Amino acid sequence: MFFATDLDTVTHGIQLAVAPVFLLTAVAGMIGSVAGRLARIIDRARVLEDRIDKASAQDPMAAAYAELKQLRQRGALVNTCIALLTFCAIMIGLTIMALFLGETTEMQIFRIATILFLTGVTCFLLALLCFLTETLIATRMLKFGRQARAVRTD
Repeated sequence: MFFATDLDTVTHGIQLAVAPVFLLTAVAGMIGSVAGRLARIIDRARVLEDRIDKASAQDPMAAAYAELKQLRQRGALVNTCIALLTFCAIMIGLTIMALFLGETTEMQIFRIATILFLTGVTCFLLALLCFLTETLIATRMLKFGRQARAVRTD
């Protein structure tokens, strides 16, 4: 395997490989945001589970069970989102490696780099859809919670 020793070739290889790093920054920010949502979901689920455990046998706690079911659904979506974002980051990292190696060696791996990059972007888009779905469920839960409280106070 031949590695380029020409400074211009290596410099161009680095410039080419650095472009996808901006997507990695977006992925890292989104993972942080989604992980925060997961923590809030888990905290709320723990509160509900404690409330259910402490309830008397006569109190069916139907509203708490319904909310807990939605929290599980949201948690599954958030976990899927984090998995897709992680896979996206791996694909983008491999893209960076492929672009750099393709530019600085004799290996013809630009087709592989294209597939890796498109796979990473697809994962990112699917993660965004999971995130959107989870936030829509959270908003619907908020409206439901307000209606349930209004019924109880009447």
